[in-house]
Amino acid sequence: MRDGRRLAFEEWGDPDGTPVVLLHGTPGCRLGAVPHDLIEARPGVRFIAYDRPGYGDSDRGPGRRVAQAARDVAALADALGLGRFAVLGRAGGAPHALACAALLPARVRRVAALASTAPPVAEGLNWFEGMAASCVEEFTRALTDPLDHADRLAARAAAIRADPAQFFASIRDGLTDSDRRIVSTPAVSDLLLRSYRAALRTSAYGWLDDHLALLSHWGFDPAGITRPVLLWHGAEDTFAPVGHFEWLARHIPRARPVLDPKGGHFSALEALPDVLDWLCATPRTVG
Repeated sequence: MRDGRRLAFEEWGDPDGTPVVLLHGTPGCRLGAVPHDLIEARPGVRFIAYDRPGYGDSDRGPGRRVAQAARDVAALADALGLGRFAVLGRAGGAPHALACAALLPARVRRVAALASTAPPVAEGLNWFEGMAASCVEEFTRALTDPLDHADRLAARAAAIRADPAQFFASIRDGLTDSDRRIVSTPAVSDLLLRSYRAALRTSAYGWLDDHLALLSHWGFDPAGITRPVLLWHGAEDTFAPVGHFEWLARHIPRARPVLDPKGGHFSALEALPDVLDWLCATPRTVG
């Protein structure tokens, strides 16, 4: 990167296919962006994923905002010789995908934001309403005592490195029945557990900086997005409650909202095939 940071990325699929940049969840890394069977089922797509700063093999960028994702994605696209491309972000990666929609309108074709939170300054939204108690406690601590929050995340990261399943144990109060079914599927479980271990293998800085970025001003206004955006959400999500989805759907001018009435947070993984169909569609094949 121009500022001297290293940004780790990986790509799969057709090198001449439609480029889709994948933004992983929180915590996460490039290895957990999409299941590999989905990659194999999309032979005409070029999948590109990177570790956000502080995760995996990417250097930390202290004090980063959500908006920085647009600069990093643009730099990555330049390095790979991409012209226009689509962006897909899930969970903690979804607001970063919206940053690309807002700040790279000449380069981004379409954006999909799955299970996204709304900005913390979202007017008229009770940000914590409907959120799992563990999340409320965690985010509140990040806002009120960031040093203590950093210490606690470091301890959790060490436990996850030793046993990645500890992550699911720590968020069990927010898991819906559909979430439990999905994350217990061997292929999904293996994908997520490998991703968590790799994401936190050296530190918890990426996790910490994601929290601080998501809870501070994002650096852009979702109302200024001019590119087509697919918003996908599970109505039973307790990590990003449905009120966040409803707020984003009202404020993003070209949003296409899709709500799964029985979906939870991890149901976004099951929605990926349909989401990719929309992302990669040409104007002639969609209304």
